[in-house]
Formats: sequence, structure tokens, C-alpha cells
Amino acid sequence: MDENSSESGITPVNRDRVIVRTSIAGVITNILLAAFKAVIGLASNSIAVTLDAVNNLSDVLSSTITIIGTKMAGKSPDREHPLGHGRIEYLSAMIVSCIIFYAGVTAAVESVKKIIDPELPNYSITSLVIIAVAVLVKFVLGSYVKARGQQVNSQSLIASGTDALYDGFLSSSVLISAIIYTVYNISLEAYVGLLIALFIIKAGYGMITDTVNELLGIRADTKKIRQLREILTEDEKVKGAYDMVLFNYGPDKDFASVRIELPDTMSVLEAAKLCRKLEVKVFKRTGIIISSIGIYSYHTQSGEATTMLSDIRRRVLAHDWALQLHGFCVDLETREMQFDVVMSFDIDHNEGIRILREELCGAYPDYSIEISPDVDISVSDQS
Repeated sequence: MDENSSESGITPVNRDRVIVRTSIAGVITNILLAAFKAVIGLASNSIAVTLDAVNNLSDVLSSTITIIGTKMAGKSPDREHPLGHGRIEYLSAMIVSCIIFYAGVTAAVESVKKIIDPELPNYSITSLVIIAVAVLVKFVLGSYVKARGQQVNSQSLIASGTDALYDGFLSSSVLISAIIYTVYNISLEAYVGLLIALFIIKAGYGMITDTVNELLGIRADTKKIRQLREILTEDEKVKGAYDMVLFNYGPDKDFASVRIELPDTMSVLEAAKLCRKLEVKVFKRTGIIISSIGIYSYHTQSGEATTMLSDIRRRVLAHDWALQLHGFCVDLETREMQFDVVMSFDIDHNEGIRILREELCGAYPDYSIEISPDVDISVSDQS
């Protein structure tokens, strides 16, 4: 399997080309906007317009970092990084987020200074027209960059596009304050500048939080988990898919491990062929690489074992914090049973195991019972 293929048909080379070209378009556009706004801001003595120009310069830096990060993330795997360098994109997104946050703090400081020591602006009709055009350009640029980011699953582009749309709304407030001053001679410059700064700070903080979550590892996308489970259980021999974990090594670079439940009559050769078939099917339909498939067996020949499973499942799932029971295996001759229980984060897992063992040992005193706790990674996302 070629891990660099994707469901959307966009190859890594094309994806990187889209990101770089989109970012270059953003750089050129923001340089022009920054230049126009800086001239207008200085000429009209407008702190709001000047801060808007500074914000456009921060967008230039953000796009430049996105280009560098994309180039570095596209490097081929090597001995030290056998799964590639895709996570560098998350680091570049973090840097972009920090720059946006810093720009917001700086703008807030300058705005507060202007509130304390105000200076009246002086707008011309030409400057108002240029600001209006800049607002329109920013909306178009933001929509374009965000759409391209969603198309190629680039968090850096999505962040840049979202930031540009924020800029469009904030530039609109600058235009409105300029019109108010021109018509009514009421200066809202410094206050609008502070409002812009607060929005920038909020956007930067949100982007930082999102990127940190990506680096730490967050619950897998619900839709992706459900799709993966549905594909695995399409085969009538697979009774269930459990212990599913996704490992992300950059945008569109997902690996997964899972355990499937197969009948106890299946041979090793049959199980191996089925696992290989499932790996290929999952990759073709999702682009996810199944790195390992573990196997649980379910009883097909013992009515006593089936009855026991039904009773134990009823007892275990009677607890609100017990979300799922799977991997049930019982040896009627040696009186040994084992199974896994997925528990929510509402209970300490050791305490949960203690409660279940105490209850089940009382119901089945002749059996040695082994219960393995599982973390709620994807179970609560099931429909």
C-alpha cells in the first residue's frame, strides 16, 4: 500500500503545491494591503488603520512560516523519522498562532495608549474608498485560503483563512468608525483599535489551543471512527471491532490499530487472509493504514458460554460508567474467564475493576476472573 495516496485523489506533492501557492497569494495580497493601510493610517493619523496594517504584516509572516513548514513537512522519511515529518505542520501552525497572539497584545497596548492620550484622525474620501476595497479583498482572500485549507486538510491554511476573515470583519469596524468620524465628528479610533486587538488575541489563543490539542493527541474524529468500524464489520465473520486507536503523524497521515472479533472455528490462515483483506479495504476507502489487527474470538459451539456471556454483560453494563464489554473468553474446563470493559472517565478504573470483580466473583465463585480495563477512546462516539 502506498501511504501517500489519499481518498480525495490529492497526492502529497499536489497538496504541498496548493498550500505553497495559496500562501504566496496571501503574502502578496497582505503586503499590498499593509502598504496601502500604512500610508492611509499615517496620513490620516488613524491608530485603528495603522494597527490594521500591522495585522496584515503579521499575516505575511504567518503565510511565510506556513510555506517553510509545508516544505519541511514534505521531506521524505529517514532513519530518525521513519514515519515522515508531517507533524512539523503542527509546529508551524503553533508559530503562526503565537505570532497572531503577540500581534493582538501589541495592538491592545497601543490602543490603550491612544485612549489615554487621544489624537484625532483626518480621513479623506480617497482613504475611505481604499479601506472599503481592502475590506472586500480581505473577505475574498479569507474565504479562498480557508476553502483551500479545508480541501487539502491544512490546519495552517485554515488558521490563516480564518484569521483573514476575522480581519475582514475588524476592518469593517475600522471603516464604520472612520465614516462615523467623518459624518458626526465622533472619534472611536482607539476603542475600535482595542476591539480589533481583543479579537486578534482571542483568535490567536484559540489557534494555540487547537494546535496544542493536535500535538497532545485528541479523541479521533467521530465520523472517521464510525466509518472505520463499519468497514471492518461489513464482513459477516467479523462480529465487532474494538480497542480502536488512531495515530496521527501529520495531516492525512493516519495509522490505526484495532482488534476484531472472529469465530472460534476460524483457522489462523483464514484469519490472516481476512486481516489482509480488511487492511486493503480500509486503506482504499479512507487512506488510513492499519498498522496492526488483534483478534478476539467469540464462542460458536458452547451454549453455556453464550448464556454466561449474556448474564455477565447484563451485570457489567448495569453500571453507568461501564460503556462496553468485549473480548469475552471462557474455559469451562479450567474455570477461567477473561474480558475487557471500557469505562468512562467518570470513575477511577481501579475502583471500577474492584466493583466488577467483587460482584462477578460472588456470582461465579468457582471461576478465576480476569478483567482488563479499557480507556474510552471511541466507544462513547458510537451511535
